Amino acid sequence: MATKWLLLEMFEGRRPTVIAVGRSPKKFLPLDRIINHRLTLSEAKAAIAEAAASYRQVDRISSDGSRRTVVVPLPISRQRLHGVMLWSGPPSDALPPRDRAGAWYFNITTGTSTRSDDLLDLMGFSPEEYDAVREHSIAAVFADPLTPNYSEQGTALARIVRAEQGQETQQVWTIRRPDGELRAAHFSCRMVHEPGPDGDIQRLLRGITHDIGPATETPVAPPPTILEHRVLEASADDGEYRVIMNTRTLQMLRWIGPPMPGIAWEALEGEPSPAIHPDDIAVARVMSDGLREGRTAGRVRVRALDGSWTALDTKAVLMLLDQSTTAALVTIRLAEPNGSDAPETYF
Repeated sequence: MATKWLLLEMFEGRRPTVIAVGRSPKKFLPLDRIINHRLTLSEAKAAIAEAAASYRQVDRISSDGSRRTVVVPLPISRQRLHGVMLWSGPPSDALPPRDRAGAWYFNITTGTSTRSDDLLDLMGFSPEEYDAVREHSIAAVFADPLTPNYSEQGTALARIVRAEQGQETQQVWTIRRPDGELRAAHFSCRMVHEPGPDGDIQRLLRGITHDIGPATETPVAPPPTILEHRVLEASADDGEYRVIMNTRTLQMLRWIGPPMPGIAWEALEGEPSPAIHPDDIAVARVMSDGLREGRTAGRVRVRALDGSWTALDTKAVLMLLDQSTTAALVTIRLAEPNGSDAPETYF
């Protein structure tokens, strides 16, 4: 095998598959498609199993002294691996540089995202920032400046909405690091349905992001076609903000343009969790259901950053994420503080 690092996913309790050879993405290939030498393959599998059991880096020489195998685990937590990086070569060869890769998952059920230390390092955060930004909302994943290109976001959002067990996604995005550097990042992920802490089934999108080089030197995904340019580029009126919502869960997916100030939406440490007022859930559900017939509107209260509730006047239309999946494009503004009743919901 070529002396390049291999990146393997281990999202579920099944055989790991290769998702990159060096900086070249691969489509969930069996390891024996890359390593065809029997003894080398056996050494690789044994080293992967050892790293998976110990959660520690493995560096071993084969019994005949002909092969060195190094495995670096990519954990998402102390109890779960998402993958490993593997190198195998002659013991006399220098270990090549290893590109950054990091684990993450979306909890579609709760609308939150969790990132590993490895991923936060890839994204350019300092270790002192890790605890503050490790967990956040799914909507924050799609916010600038971390993914300044909009390539294929419609497809990604559609798969989050559908949340079908076993569906796999691979794409290349551009990440803007806090220092302004643009990096091409290839991500691989799979939707899994797993029991949560209370035993109820949760829908989780488990993934790995791999830094494959400078964005200016690496081809990235093509421009969006279904998440339309006219929607992305249209300017809102003064005081209006637009957000894509999951009509099934009533959770934010991403902002179109700048986010509305003062409301809780990122779910960062020390901030209130994003929420619609319990008494207004019924209004939001009526609006969501009414989108099948056309445009809807209503007034709902959402959690503010100070923990209070902020009343918003909302208008929503149905939009296509891909050719078969829809979401709500919602325009919001602060409700007029005139004491009047909320506008009648219509559809």
